[in-house]
Amino acid sequence: MRQIAIYGKGGIGKSTVSSNLSMAFRERGLEVMQVGCDPKRDSTRSLTGGRMIPTVLETLRDHLRMGRDQSAITLQDIVFPGDQGVRCVESGGPEPGVGCAGRGVLTALQILQDLKAFDTYGVDVVVYDILGDVVCGGFAQPIRQGFAQEIYLLCSGSFMSLYAANNIAKGIRRLARRGQAGLSGVICNSAGDERFERAVLSEFAETLGTQLIDLVPRSPVIQACEVDGRTVLAHSPQSAEAKVFRRLAGRMLEDNARVIPTPIEQVEEMEALYRRHLG
Repeated sequence: MRQIAIYGKGGIGKSTVSSNLSMAFRERGLEVMQVGCDPKRDSTRSLTGGRMIPTVLETLRDHLRMGRDQSAITLQDIVFPGDQGVRCVESGGPEPGVGCAGRGVLTALQILQDLKAFDTYGVDVVVYDILGDVVCGGFAQPIRQGFAQEIYLLCSGSFMSLYAANNIAKGIRRLARRGQAGLSGVICNSAGDERFERAVLSEFAETLGTQLIDLVPRSPVIQACEVDGRTVLAHSPQSAEAKVFRRLAGRMLEDNARVIPTPIEQVEEMEALYRRHLG
């Protein structure tokens, strides 16, 4: 089973890329599960026609209110069908202002493991959509617990996006030494200047010890699909954008590299790398 995790700065497009990848994997005949690891619970929205599915933590709280414990939860309570049969799970999080998001992620992963979800559904690929760029329990748990094994950094060509991705790489370096996880590549979700972004992210990826896997273009088609609560592959399957996601999925399936990244230590080095590619 392939366990693929998408990390990146908050708002960089992880859910969009994750959902379209899940659909592209499914088109290849693979059994796919997408696990949203973010309290916003919106990772799987475009796989369920815009519907927000119940989260694992919501379900657990409902059971506890009714005097039931965690063992009463079933897979049918927390795993929901999405487009083309993609299995959808949202970890959820604690109520606002209470606790850490890492608790929701850890609880969801533990329940999925206890219920043997991957074996029950015969899952070939799991896509984890990991919350933002906050190096906390929610960031660490999928790696620490051995779930997120193939890690991809999603970023644009903006400096702060690279800065956040480099910080995430530092966290991966620390955590990956403990298990089988590693950095498998960098994916660009373009902000518009593709030539510049391809150049700067290629050097950034090489510095980390990995490679730029592909570039997802900035596109009104992708933006329209987000508003409609659909993936590009479901909404516009013949579009050039859909072909990009299919190509990206193929490259990821062919990619077996996992490295412990070598992030840039000083912000001045980051600035110098970035300036080298400015016009």
